[in-house]
Amino acid sequence: MSGRTEINRRSFLILIGGAISASTMPYNRVMAVEDRQSVVEFIESSCEKDKKMKSKLLIAYGSRCGSTSGVAEAIGQVLCEAGVAVDVRLVKNVNDLSPYQAVIVGSAIRMGKWLPEVVEFVKTYQDTLSRGPVAYFTVCLTMKDDTVENRRKALAYLDPVRKQFPQVKPVDIGLFAGAVDYRKLSFPYSLILKVMGAPEGDFRNWEAIRTWGAGRRPAL
Repeated sequence: MSGRTEINRRSFLILIGGAISASTMPYNRVMAVEDRQSVVEFIESSCEKDKKMKSKLLIAYGSRCGSTSGVAEAIGQVLCEAGVAVDVRLVKNVNDLSPYQAVIVGSAIRMGKWLPEVVEFVKTYQDTLSRGPVAYFTVCLTMKDDTVENRRKALAYLDPVRKQFPQVKPVDIGLFAGAVDYRKLSFPYSLILKVMGAPEGDFRNWEAIRTWGAGRRPAL
């Protein structure tokens, strides 16, 4: 029995030590490890039911494990059903905003922040985004329980972006729960989440996501 206890204690210390090491890694290094170890298919789509429509909306997003990708696609689908021409794209694949009259920018949260490539997207196109209607959305585990306090915390993740680019004024901000599948996470990041007690599962509220998407049509 004492041998088994010693093994369990040793395993626990290794787990904690690994998580501490991962949590102290620079943000970009954790992301680099995650990129190398994760193989995820991200959704990109286009919808244009009415070819005569001159206006088009872009949903540009950043995702690591596909959860935010699904949210972006769901928003695109509901707007498409409402007659809006929509492109859903990863931010890294957007090179020109001139075809679009409105933009929705969304990101997953890592280490309490928007993904670097999404922040870079806003930085690159801040002048264009400041001249047209834009909305933001964030996908994070904080919103697993939709409470006033959790909404305050989730909204605070956007503070650095809003302070860095004050000229970009979103007409609205969507806050949505995400999904966690440890098989799609890097080893360091999965350790961090496990030690923090993050639950595994899909917590996305599709009704809330679609309702938010449909409600953005008049403003965008």
